[in-house]
Amino acid sequence: MLNRTVVLWLAVGWVGYAVLPWYALDDGFWGFGWIASYLGDTEHSPGLVSGLTGERPWLAPVALFLLMPLAVLRRPKMDPLFSTVLLAAGGFGLAYVLGQGFTVGLSGWRWDFLEGWFGATDLQQFGMGYGALLVCAALLFLLSQGIAARGAVNGDVFVVGSIALIVALVATFIFFPMTQILISAFQDLDGNFAPERFGEKLVSADLWGVACLTSSVRCGIAWNSLVLAILVGVSTAVMGLAFALAVTRTRIRGKKLLRVLTILPIITPPFVIALAIILLFGRSGAASTFLEWAFGIPPSRWIYGLFGTWLSQMLAFTPIAFLVLIGVVEGVSPAMEEASQTLRAKSWRTFMTVSLPLMRPGLANAFLVGFIESLADFGNPMVLGGDFEVLSTSIFFSIVGSQNDMGRAAVLGIVLLAFTLSAFYAQRRWLGRKSYTTVTGKGDAGIHPELPKGLVRLIYGTTVPWAVFTFVIYAMIMFGGFVKLWGYDHSFTLQHYIDAFDVSWGQHGIVWAGAAWNSFSTTLIISAIAAPLTAGVGLLTAYLLVRQRFRGRDTFEFGTMLSFAIPGTVIGVSYILAFNVPPIELTGTGAILVICFVFRNMPVGVRAGIASMSQIDQSLDESSLTLGASSFTTLRRVVLPLLRPAIVAALVFSFVRAVTAISAVIFLVSARYDMATSYIIGRVENGDYGLAIAYSSVLIVVMVVVILGVQVAVGERKLGRRGTIKPAGAPAMEVGIA
Repeated sequence: MLNRTVVLWLAVGWVGYAVLPWYALDDGFWGFGWIASYLGDTEHSPGLVSGLTGERPWLAPVALFLLMPLAVLRRPKMDPLFSTVLLAAGGFGLAYVLGQGFTVGLSGWRWDFLEGWFGATDLQQFGMGYGALLVCAALLFLLSQGIAARGAVNGDVFVVGSIALIVALVATFIFFPMTQILISAFQDLDGNFAPERFGEKLVSADLWGVACLTSSVRCGIAWNSLVLAILVGVSTAVMGLAFALAVTRTRIRGKKLLRVLTILPIITPPFVIALAIILLFGRSGAASTFLEWAFGIPPSRWIYGLFGTWLSQMLAFTPIAFLVLIGVVEGVSPAMEEASQTLRAKSWRTFMTVSLPLMRPGLANAFLVGFIESLADFGNPMVLGGDFEVLSTSIFFSIVGSQNDMGRAAVLGIVLLAFTLSAFYAQRRWLGRKSYTTVTGKGDAGIHPELPKGLVRLIYGTTVPWAVFTFVIYAMIMFGGFVKLWGYDHSFTLQHYIDAFDVSWGQHGIVWAGAAWNSFSTTLIISAIAAPLTAGVGLLTAYLLVRQRFRGRDTFEFGTMLSFAIPGTVIGVSYILAFNVPPIELTGTGAILVICFVFRNMPVGVRAGIASMSQIDQSLDESSLTLGASSFTTLRRVVLPLLRPAIVAALVFSFVRAVTAISAVIFLVSARYDMATSYIIGRVENGDYGLAIAYSSVLIVVMVVVILGVQVAVGERKLGRRGTIKPAGAPAMEVGIA
């Protein structure tokens, strides 16, 4: 009997090798102009044609690796020859395809020693295209079939294939670009190998030193970044927990409005929040002017530095902690809290010894995400940092400033990564090996008991002022789009919106005359493509980490979190270095923007998925597998319906971060694929603040609509009859999982 999975991937491989163009197309695949000329044009030819005609003789051996699996199609999986052939075809075939891509480039041999061995050549090849992509995918999954046949992860083909896919993607789009820029850490300004320069930059005084000035103490860049990240990580986790409790466990009015206010900061370009804070608390800000008029307090620059940067990052990153924690708070079992109160524990003791410990995975993940976000943030420190330098801005100026020192930027990136790994290790130690399972297949008392009154007052006293402050910030942002010159001339006008989004009727129909339409449409399309891909990859990774046991799992988890530890500026530059030349040419395309967003934002989907999946008893998976369902069916029909909060978090975060990303896209946008943030920054640089704020206001409204739509489409996780608060002492009612 034929192995259908092997047949499927062989068909995919042969379509890529014998039908589709091997190399990337200048006018794009979907233009279909290549069909008429690809047999006669070596640039459009399939790999099989190029190899057999001698135009690209090194592509001919690829056929051998696609023919080898035919010999074992009818052999059982337990046959050792089956796994051996698939391992050889997939492993050696994948290595050969990648090797030839890195060997021959646009100008012949990629390395000088090859010219010495084989002589000079005028042959060249371009970046790999759709044909090469399908061949690599087929060889990768044939390799995973062979690994599964050898008994890895209990021989589960879906799980082994998923691990292979994630590893390949992370290696290609995270590790490979990082190696290109980290190599420069051991090079001098002329590109020569100089390891002694690495040591000098690593121990430099401006990085680790502490300078005693006349009126203050100025710390090194590394210490500044570390202190700021710890403050932001702790404070965002606490605020996120307060908002999650307020929304799910109190009778606070206006919960829907509170949800909107908690997510507003993440749907706004960071520099807009920072600009609003300056116009509120700066020397000429509204609050500063009022304090001088009412109390005689002279305006100052107190908002610039550590406090202002911390405040703006708190506004920006508290919503992320809220999105991570709300699913965890909802998942705490009311039955366990009621059992504590049945044993005569006070409400405070129940919360501190039962509820809060069960939220530890969410708190740890919220802290980790806030810590990493603070380290990698670029927009807020750039606007509000003043003399308070951090790693992200220092890396940016090392790359694009007068220094033009890629080596220094790489060293700073290594320090930043070390901080992230330390936080990751501390988080793992704090969580330990304890179980935090609260969602099982057993009956579940569906109503939470009341929180302690003192805690409720503390929650109200924390969340309400913060919500009011957030409302004031966004009122100022919206106000700025309707005045001629924000801060000086407050005359009402709609001109900024007209200039950006004007629509008229021309001879041939609708004319999108506004200056912002091109970047606006591109941003929405790119973000809409990247969001489900980010959520899918992130939640699949979380499933593998929580539900599967395999060798190298810790390394696997580290690789998936690595992209969050690296500033967007470094990611943008590394993508240019890695994907500007063969074998993978992506610069100037929309694909490089989608890929950048997927792997930049994937860790949030991973952490949200891990936090929620840690509360779901694995016996639910085991029951499904025992009844004969496959791992894929179990994931789709059992696990995913219980992960709706994590799905919403991943979709929402990935979409809005793609829309509001700044640092990475500055290096990756092109004339054809311009993004909203790069356009807004251009307006700010030209002093056109009104149009920039008007554009940002439109983005905020659009993203609010999209977020609400995602929440309605995905729905809520149903865990019994939850939704109301049970007064203390009320009888419990057993209900199952709906």
